[in-house]
Amino acid sequence: MTYANEIQSDYIPKGAASFRIARVAAPRMFEFVLLPKLTMLALSAAIEPLRVANQISQQELYRWRTMTLGGAPVRCSNNLALVPDTALAPPARGARVFICSGVEPAETVDVGVTRWAARQAAHGTPVGAICTGAFTLARAGLLGGRTFTLHWENQPAFVEAYPDLVPTPNLYEVDGDLMTAAGGSASTDLMLSVIEDDFGPDFALVVSDMCLHGRSHSDHAPQQTARSAVIGSRNRHLIAAMRLMQLHLEEPLNVETIAGEVEISKRQLERSFVQHTGLSPRRYYTDMRLSRAYSLLSETDLPIAEIAAATGFGGTSAFARAFRAKFDVAPGKFRKRW
Repeated sequence: MTYANEIQSDYIPKGAASFRIARVAAPRMFEFVLLPKLTMLALSAAIEPLRVANQISQQELYRWRTMTLGGAPVRCSNNLALVPDTALAPPARGARVFICSGVEPAETVDVGVTRWAARQAAHGTPVGAICTGAFTLARAGLLGGRTFTLHWENQPAFVEAYPDLVPTPNLYEVDGDLMTAAGGSASTDLMLSVIEDDFGPDFALVVSDMCLHGRSHSDHAPQQTARSAVIGSRNRHLIAAMRLMQLHLEEPLNVETIAGEVEISKRQLERSFVQHTGLSPRRYYTDMRLSRAYSLLSETDLPIAEIAAATGFGGTSAFARAFRAKFDVAPGKFRKRW
């Protein structure tokens, strides 16, 4: 097979839909560095829009390559193994690099990949992250003073590990040459923004439709569905109360203070919570703090006493009782089992 035919089959698949755009001089290259336990959904959601763009334009607009340390296969979070195209190597000229990670990101950060990422960035290559790849970028010193994001589930552990770095809750972020996506279908949103910048909104819309993707047109779209949608309520007082709780997990506010801050009576607040969540404000608040504790126990090595303090419990005994009541296991046993 000739090199031209290889490109045609690998990067420009056949399809029925088409969209004519001006011929491009050269394709843009993306390098995806795969870490163990990466999220396959996030990786494929980044690559597929590039493939679709090539398909409907019948041009090689984009190329991509996967790499791992040493060229070894990696096992994804869904237990499927991926064989990379190559071992870590200098990126192609003009390429953009993404570090792709997934579950247990603090444990899968590799010093070899970290040094490689720092070296490429020092040489002027844009290095971004998908899903929890921000852990590697933080270790490489590439996030200081930058706007970035990662998956909401892993943000509590990230902030504990890197307290001077604050991720946003958004689907994706573009800060100059730094691009980060929270994972899942947010990778598609990020790539659609790249495609739109390169070839215009009409082309990006067709790519989005081909992906059957309900696109968010803003990098400021939040990762998690608004709580008002989750609980089927548009009660602004209730939403404001939940936001206050989220902001004060370490030093919990009492219900009277929350009610005063959102300008309703304590009785009204309690009635709204029971009506829309089935829980009292106090119970809802406790569950929120325990969810954060669950994340910290799962993804950090913080002592249990520090986790108790970080989630607003007076001490380890009170924390252990609440955690056991919620998850039917003591914090220490949960961590060992995990």
